[in-house]
Amino acid sequence: MNPESLRPVFTEAATLIAWLVLGSSLLQYGFYTLQTALAFFELRHARDADRRADAGWLIGGKSIPGISLLVPAYNEERTIVDNIHSLLTLRYPRYEIIVVNDGSKDGTARAVIEAFKLEPVELRRPHPAPCRAIRGIYRHRNYPNLVFIDKENGGKSDALNAAMNYARHPLVCGVDADSLLDHNSLLKAARPFIEQPRSLIAVGGTIRIANGCEVHGGMIVNEGAPRRWVPLFQVVEYLRAFLIARLSFSRLNTVSIISGAFGLFKRSAVLEVGGYTHDTVGEDMELIVKLHRHFRDRAEPYNILFVPDPVCWTEAPESLAVLRRQRTRWQRGLCEVLVRHRGMMCNPKYGRIGWIGLPIFVLFDIVGPFLDLLGLVLVPLFWWLGILSWQFMAAFFAVVVGYGVFLSMMALVLAEATLFKTTRKRDMVLCALGAIAENFGYRQLNLLWRIEGIWQYLRKKKTWGEMTRTGFTRKTDKPAADSSRA
Repeated sequence: MNPESLRPVFTEAATLIAWLVLGSSLLQYGFYTLQTALAFFELRHARDADRRADAGWLIGGKSIPGISLLVPAYNEERTIVDNIHSLLTLRYPRYEIIVVNDGSKDGTARAVIEAFKLEPVELRRPHPAPCRAIRGIYRHRNYPNLVFIDKENGGKSDALNAAMNYARHPLVCGVDADSLLDHNSLLKAARPFIEQPRSLIAVGGTIRIANGCEVHGGMIVNEGAPRRWVPLFQVVEYLRAFLIARLSFSRLNTVSIISGAFGLFKRSAVLEVGGYTHDTVGEDMELIVKLHRHFRDRAEPYNILFVPDPVCWTEAPESLAVLRRQRTRWQRGLCEVLVRHRGMMCNPKYGRIGWIGLPIFVLFDIVGPFLDLLGLVLVPLFWWLGILSWQFMAAFFAVVVGYGVFLSMMALVLAEATLFKTTRKRDMVLCALGAIAENFGYRQLNLLWRIEGIWQYLRKKKTWGEMTRTGFTRKTDKPAADSSRA
């Protein structure tokens, strides 16, 4: 067969593929634009609620529910003491802190016991959620609301279950050991539980990047943007994820993930579904989807919300190598949840979470990366071969880059209206530059990492991978040395 006779067929196929990837990009960014509009409406609703009554009135309320903070720790020697100090200063009338050392290989247990002068105690409580053997429980009379549990290694889910077994209060809040909470976070997260005492089962808050901020006494004393590109890109990325995606999903009542770094739950609801699932690296999303499924199966009224004000600060990876391990693990966790609960998708029994929440992840987080990468490779190739015009290629990249910058800028606008309290012009300029620069390399790397995460899932990889921490920057200290997290 003459190759020239195949050229029209090849040209037609290439053109069809090019339009397919352009259409896919337009569909994605069109949905993201809708999410941005919904986020603005939801934010306005949250602002109106704040103006009607400040969360501070909860402090003197007699009906305010107690909260048990669950803090799993594995090789967190560099940050765990700062984290506990931060938790001890929270503005909330009734709460306890349960720190669980999950068989750390570093000095995590020693650092906590020595810093707070803890002593062994006997503590007996029911154990409804499965967890590994407890090696010891520690307390001190000067810190009556602090409990330290030392246990055999079983993973993050196992540590959270152990902490929940010893929790005394009706609400439980999972907090990562490498994170810090704003002093009003619990008040603002608990407020919806006061307003919806029967139906509300979970509330998520905003996660922000602590890199570039100054920490003193376990608290953020000076907000600032990171000076390195990798964490700076993550600042923009987190704002986009929480202040656009999570707010819009909350507006649609389809919240399908609450970050494991900070989430407030009704303890009885979590125990009803068997606590945290062990055999997954995406335990945070798995719990939320499991809750949706449980209450939908029973036809019981329930609600899961995201509120923008409760802020948790976390340390972001500083290197691409560590970030890659984190993102591939997140993608594996997403795949595990979607496959495990595939029966919920497009099933009328599960309402919006089945028709909107989970299918969106399949379209944009599983299929989307392949189509996006295909477009980035094939559109320039087809232009070079003379199949596509330069106008088409320019339009394609204008959509990809232009919409990306637009959405990131909208996230910054929402952050300015919601979160930033003392924004310095220099930091805002840095974030704006990050919103532009992330489109040239960083976002493409994330596409590759998502695809790699899918491949790792297919190969049944289960490990977390090593996570390097540098420690929070104190007001007068230099950054701490690296530590590892498996």
